[in-house]
Amino acid sequence: MTAPTTTATRKGGRWIEQWDPEDERFWREKGERIAARNLVFSILSEHIGFSIWSLWSVMVLFMGPEYGVDPAGKFFLVAMPTLVGGVLRVPYTFAVARFGGRNWTIVSAGMLLVPAITAAVVMEPGTSYTTFMVVAALTGVGGGNFASSMTNINSFYPLRRKGWALGLNAGGGNIGVPVIQLIGLLVIGTAGAAQPRLVLAVYIPLIVVAAALSAMFMDNLAPVRNDAGAAKEAARDAHTWIMSLLYIGTFGSFIGYSFAFGLVLQNQFDRTPLQAASLTFIGPLLGSLVRPVGGRLADAHGGARITLWTFAAMAAATVVVVYASAQKSLAVFLVGFIALFALSGLGNGSTFKMIPGIFQAKAVARGLTGEEAAAYGRRLSGAAMGLIGAVGALGGLGINLAFRESFASAHSGTPAFVSFLGFYAVCSAVTWAVYLRGARRPATVSAAQAGAHDPRSERQPAYADV
Repeated sequence: MTAPTTTATRKGGRWIEQWDPEDERFWREKGERIAARNLVFSILSEHIGFSIWSLWSVMVLFMGPEYGVDPAGKFFLVAMPTLVGGVLRVPYTFAVARFGGRNWTIVSAGMLLVPAITAAVVMEPGTSYTTFMVVAALTGVGGGNFASSMTNINSFYPLRRKGWALGLNAGGGNIGVPVIQLIGLLVIGTAGAAQPRLVLAVYIPLIVVAAALSAMFMDNLAPVRNDAGAAKEAARDAHTWIMSLLYIGTFGSFIGYSFAFGLVLQNQFDRTPLQAASLTFIGPLLGSLVRPVGGRLADAHGGARITLWTFAAMAAATVVVVYASAQKSLAVFLVGFIALFALSGLGNGSTFKMIPGIFQAKAVARGLTGEEAAAYGRRLSGAAMGLIGAVGALGGLGINLAFRESFASAHSGTPAFVSFLGFYAVCSAVTWAVYLRGARRPATVSAAQAGAHDPRSERQPAYADV
């Protein structure tokens, strides 16, 4: 039976009172069009959020000797937004249910003006390092945007389409990192390294446009309620923390490398700001573009399988980077490092596809069927996404701190890369042991997607296809 959708004015915004994307007739007649519209403007807002979050990966390229900040200080400066953004992802996740996806997108987009304007004010020689740190911390609000955007879009799409939709949403947002780096390159290449405010002059009006378009074209979903019980249940579930570990390996790598790439090139290979800026955007761009591909592959072959092979390939790429670092070969280093970006993007898509599949399989294992099982899966996966996204973002902080210590003690990034290699090996082992070892292939998850109960799955869900 098709669920009606009625848009009503409530709490000052556009609210859809009923929403059932798992109903194929409803999805075909109304749901897909509405979901696609919200996805487009969610991507726009999240894209600019990522650009502001990664702002200081660009600003440090403008900070010559006259700023008085050494390489270790710059690594710490780009790490601060990662820390704040990771912490903010938790409240941002639940803001969607509290205020509505559309309403919170407007607010969260508008909040990006604060770090953009303050950066424009302080970005000049003579400003204290403490001031730079405070302003860099403000850009963490851009990192929070990801959690609310993903939680919102997760509610709009049926399970069978979540991998692709979440991949597009996240990938479109992730592209904000290389785009602002390209704008920084354009500014350095044309106006010189003494004009960092030109970057902010581009983004301040874009923030206003994104907030306005969100107000005009997005919707709130009334069935998505603020559910503190879901947060507590997700936090108690071991899979939330297992997936957090895996997301540190994929997204933590992506955002950590994105923020640090330019500094690594400057300090390990003596690149000038312009030379570094001409290369830094390539990896984040590829990683962003392949994230939807990771989601699509996960839809077709199972997220756990794609994630396992991704971690194995990331370990291999890290070996190449370690070799290149030891040989001081920039060409080989770029091949390995850019491969790490692309693989981390692929893994971002596959890991986030796993989350709703895991909780859907658990719903079926509990004996739930039909819409009841789908609602349980949406409820728990939405809450878990915020926690997983927050912990994963903190992986970027770990990467920048590892680089800071590595360059401070060994004047090279090689020790940091060796530690990353070990971590990818751990992630590979965990993925295989928890989600693939001895897992039955089609029965459980196929039943979950169909909304049917499989008695064989009551005791232990099989996660081979999540």
